[in-house]
Amino acid sequence: MMTPATPLQIGWASADLTPDQPVQLAGQFYARVSEGVLDPITATALALSCGEGSLAQAVVLVSCDLVAIPESLLSAVRARIVELVPTLDPQSVVLNATHTHTAPDVRLESDYARIGGGISSSGMCVVLPALPQSDYLAVAAERIAEAVAEAWLGRHPGFIGYGIGHAVVGRNRRSAYTTGESRMYGDTTDPSFSHIEGYEDHTVGVLATWDGHDVLTGLIVNVPCPSQVSEHLFRLSADYWHETRVELRRRLGQSLFVLAQCAPAGDQSPHPQVGWVAEERMWRLAGRTQRQEIAVRLADAISAALPHIANERLHAPVLRHQVTTLELSRRRLSQADVDEALAEADELRVEYEMLRAELPASPELRETPRWYVPITQAYRRMKWCEGVRNRFEVEQIEPRLPVEVHVLRLGDAVFATNPFELYLDFGTQIQARSQAAHTFLVQLAGAGTYLPTARAIAGKSYGAIPASTPVGPDGGAELVAWTVEAIQALWGGL
Repeated sequence: MMTPATPLQIGWASADLTPDQPVQLAGQFYARVSEGVLDPITATALALSCGEGSLAQAVVLVSCDLVAIPESLLSAVRARIVELVPTLDPQSVVLNATHTHTAPDVRLESDYARIGGGISSSGMCVVLPALPQSDYLAVAAERIAEAVAEAWLGRHPGFIGYGIGHAVVGRNRRSAYTTGESRMYGDTTDPSFSHIEGYEDHTVGVLATWDGHDVLTGLIVNVPCPSQVSEHLFRLSADYWHETRVELRRRLGQSLFVLAQCAPAGDQSPHPQVGWVAEERMWRLAGRTQRQEIAVRLADAISAALPHIANERLHAPVLRHQVTTLELSRRRLSQADVDEALAEADELRVEYEMLRAELPASPELRETPRWYVPITQAYRRMKWCEGVRNRFEVEQIEPRLPVEVHVLRLGDAVFATNPFELYLDFGTQIQARSQAAHTFLVQLAGAGTYLPTARAIAGKSYGAIPASTPVGPDGGAELVAWTVEAIQALWGGL
């Protein structure tokens, strides 16, 4: 059924998610307790609605400077939204993460149990001087829900426009060798280095909003690259999205809202695999950090696209939203996969037990800065490998993994989400077959596990081995097929 041609209602809000005490950071095997704040952790919400009564359509898009959106966080946010805004369907609220590796970890053991493996920071082998993750999650959920309510209740008629620019931000991070193997961040000076494994996407998707006085109010910026330039820091940070917001607001207005989305980029990162020395030299010559360079590239691309996007602003676009639980085939594991993972776990257990025995024997070790890093790395890698056995057992009973996915039509543009670190090939397949004029794909609208290609699995390495991939290429093909069909259905009957 067609959404009535009534003015689009637009509302924006943001929330500061920065904790006021040390927390565990997400994004590495070893534990990291935050040692201060480099820049704020935020959530940004965009509320959209159109039509009235039974024909009304609504959605709220929320971007969070987090590594992923686990079920525990999503459920807590939606439960609070029911209380704050009873008229808003909580299923119409879509959360995505930017995959910042210097944000508080909000994943609980229950979240990993749902996908059949893995180990979160809450299951640590030593007590760390940090706020419990469940406590931080409750605070973050409250602030995110409040931002959703503020955006929803603050809607006013406005305009949207959308388009694309281009900026080199993400690079394929898998180096392939003549041996047939691939390595994430592999040494490209190795004589056996052959090529970079996959395609790279340098598209910058942009959706802009204006109020009734033609004032630019906000931007959705969709980039196929996780925000992990500074992924090893021990300080809280939104990574390059902080510098990007600062640069965009410097150019376009300090009150501008910037909602960041990560497009499919399971095999991409901001770290160049080839030509690093030349890149680093140019940042130095320009007087910028890598994060500042990315911000300038993105702002340049957006600034160039905006005048053209503004020429085709829409006041009453078609708005249609669908959310469903899609059951995807799990990656089928063999006994050999389990045996290989457990053999690695046994080696790590020896290292872990040695480190654990050192602590009571040498209590002064706990006075050393970051004393917990070696033992937590060994422990979490051990548990990560042991998780392969758990997944093998789970998939015998539950061969399919349920995931939440959304498709949203805005005029002739479409947004489609997935919960994974989705390899770029799958995103390319969806975009090639989509009938929308512009297809915004949003990964990390969920737990954030890898979904690799068959090519990557053949090459092995982190991000493609059984321990890091509950869903494999078969599930990826199913996700592509469903998304293409769902996009097509958004045009049905019009």
